[in-house]
Amino acid sequence: MANHVSVVLVRPTFVYKNHDLRNRPPSFGLSLGTAIAAFVNLTVSDPWVEEVILRIRKRTVVFCLLSTPHGGFPVISSIEVRPLPDGAYGAGLNGDRRNHLLRKRFRINCGYNGSEPLRYPYDPYDRLWDADRYFSPTRLSAGFHIEVPINVSGLRESPPIAVLQTVRVLARKNVLAYNLSLGSPGDYLVVLYFAGILPVSSSFDILVNADMVRSSYRVNHAEAGVILHLAKSVDSLNIMFRNITFYPQVNAFEVYEIVEIPQEVSATTVSALQVIQQSTGFDLGWQDDPCSPLPWKHLECNGSLVTSLALFNMDLGAIYSTFGDLLDLRALDLHNTSLTGEIMNLGSLQRLETLNLSFNKLTSFGSGINTMISLQILDLQNNNLEGAVPDSLGSLKNLHLLNLENNKLEGILPQSLNKESLEVRTSGNLCLSFTFSTCNNLSDHPSIQTPQFTVVNIPKHSNHIKKEKILGVIGVLCCMIILILVAIFKYKRRKRTDGTVITSSAWTTTEMRSWDATKIFTYKEIKVATNNFNDVIGSGGFGKIYLGKLSDGKLVAVKVRSDRTQLGADSFVNEVRLLTQVRHPNLVTLEGFCHESEQQILVYEYLPGRSLADNLYGSNSKKATLNWACRLKIAVDAAKGLDYLHNGSTPRIIHRDVKSSNILLDMEFNAKVGDFGLSKQVPQASASHVTTAVKGTAGYLDPEYYSTLQLTEKSDVYSFGIVLLELICGREPLSHAGPPDTYNLVLWAKPYLQAGAFEIVDESIKGAFDVESMRKAASIAVKCVDRDASGRPTIAQVLAELKEAYTIQLTSSSSGGHLL
Repeated sequence: MANHVSVVLVRPTFVYKNHDLRNRPPSFGLSLGTAIAAFVNLTVSDPWVEEVILRIRKRTVVFCLLSTPHGGFPVISSIEVRPLPDGAYGAGLNGDRRNHLLRKRFRINCGYNGSEPLRYPYDPYDRLWDADRYFSPTRLSAGFHIEVPINVSGLRESPPIAVLQTVRVLARKNVLAYNLSLGSPGDYLVVLYFAGILPVSSSFDILVNADMVRSSYRVNHAEAGVILHLAKSVDSLNIMFRNITFYPQVNAFEVYEIVEIPQEVSATTVSALQVIQQSTGFDLGWQDDPCSPLPWKHLECNGSLVTSLALFNMDLGAIYSTFGDLLDLRALDLHNTSLTGEIMNLGSLQRLETLNLSFNKLTSFGSGINTMISLQILDLQNNNLEGAVPDSLGSLKNLHLLNLENNKLEGILPQSLNKESLEVRTSGNLCLSFTFSTCNNLSDHPSIQTPQFTVVNIPKHSNHIKKEKILGVIGVLCCMIILILVAIFKYKRRKRTDGTVITSSAWTTTEMRSWDATKIFTYKEIKVATNNFNDVIGSGGFGKIYLGKLSDGKLVAVKVRSDRTQLGADSFVNEVRLLTQVRHPNLVTLEGFCHESEQQILVYEYLPGRSLADNLYGSNSKKATLNWACRLKIAVDAAKGLDYLHNGSTPRIIHRDVKSSNILLDMEFNAKVGDFGLSKQVPQASASHVTTAVKGTAGYLDPEYYSTLQLTEKSDVYSFGIVLLELICGREPLSHAGPPDTYNLVLWAKPYLQAGAFEIVDESIKGAFDVESMRKAASIAVKCVDRDASGRPTIAQVLAELKEAYTIQLTSSSSGGHLL
């Protein structure tokens, strides 16, 4: 823009008129700079004209059309940019409104009866002034057109003389009012114009939404005036002129929506991101502002702060120094990016909470991790990290998950990491433990120093004395090692506290017999039942699952612990202890267990229908056979099981890992909830929550539990809500198969379901569900995944709603009701 003006009017015009012969008028957004100025919907009006007024600080204005999901392809026919008088509409653009723009909602030429808007040459700025025939407040209000010379030099908005020469006047002593519907609530600028074109002067009160804007306002003959008023947090306007002397009048008025212009991202952050883009060699589509009007791909923003960056599955090769300039990052995901060497250049990220460097080729921890004081999750699994885990990691007081699985680490873990609030995952390393006893060969661990002793030279003739002394030294060393192991064992036993799971090493098989399990199997019996572990039917974090057959011919599922971490041991004990206390038709039955030598095995009833996840997504998926009624029945069954845990068990039990792979089916698709390895008892009946480390599965985790460490029954409700969304949409909670805005099931599906837009329903059941049944199920699913736990229903309420949805569907199917 060549002219050095401070205020401009931008007017784009959009016309569809079925130009592509598809009869699908598009809807889309438009932005000016960092602000989303308006949304265009050509299904409502075709053509569509927008007018936006803004103060410019640069010589250019970036104008963009923004696609929306299922909105079609944006179109534009013309765009005009007009300079306006400097200082015009100052109440909406000055002071604390400097970072705002004005979107025109109404510009009315009162008393004007023309069929076309009045514009240039009458208005030198080519504003469009519409007739008020559709806004005439009452038949008693007369319109006048009188050509009287009027001086407008004192009005910064410079209204056209032709507009001021028409007026709407109340013919009798009463009130003159305009009622305007705005649609969306917000702040609005009201501009009122008055000119004394009648031979008499009038005086009247001016009110907007019953608020007195001007008392006894006087309009003198041949004089012009303007009043600007800010109406805050309104969705409609009642502009009233109340008689004092003679008759109220108004010549014209304008109404503008005040739209905030987001602050631009700092130049340092923009420069760092541009360097990263250039270094990757990828065209990431990064241009203009990273956060507004829409965030760039691969990152998330909070206002003008870049808070999350995800560049996974790219060939980066190294962590560039410019990553350290993104000081506002809360999450950084660089998994599977071919990173090598040591972890570097991240020490300045003191706000970082989640760091994912998994599935790379990193070999060293580096020296900067301990300065990332806000770090909560550090994922380093599947790298080539070697040696011992540095003690400096213990200084990260907010850390609650450290994943070191599948590296080349060995030695004793720092005791600073051995705390209740921190989960450390270590399986798949050479030998990594908090204790000496876990490793078979202590000499393999560089962190355990070899005991030192002095060799004394003994005369050759005293061979028998030499042997005795050597044997004595060896005996002392053995005693020392035994004493150390006993001390560690007692220390671990002293760490038992009420409400926590006691480590499996503290339990003997004899003690576990007191839990009244159906059967305690020997390892030999398990080998016979599984035909020497021949038929693998599944696997999980705990270990593989085999099909077995007991001596009485009963089929069972045999879960063998392969996880060598303490987490796996605790999970085994926890599951045995809980499942010997609970019995319910919708909970998987524990047939027994084996706990001898190094073997920890769980034996369950066998459910041949496999898991819900297998049926929805597995290679042998039966999704096509899962009609809507069947899916609702599965949901009802699972909700019954959870309802028993929450309300029928004493003490109450929180499952903590509700997901589709933990809902198992028989051949008739009756469902049972399984896998209680992470479950937590609520020891006190009056307790509102249990404070514990975050455990569960990505995509199903309750965000409130994740951020507060406070586990409640509502955490299960959130996870169950994700399962309901899976049943409705037929897709996994986290999926990178489509565009970025569809990765997260909750964020993608929730807006559609809230609006009753069922086009996202699983293709397998489209055309075969009752609309009211789906609406009720979708409504309860959306409530379940509310980020605020207080906004979620209880599982009992969820169960009641699902039963109703199931009944509606069955009734509709039998009667041939309204299917969509």
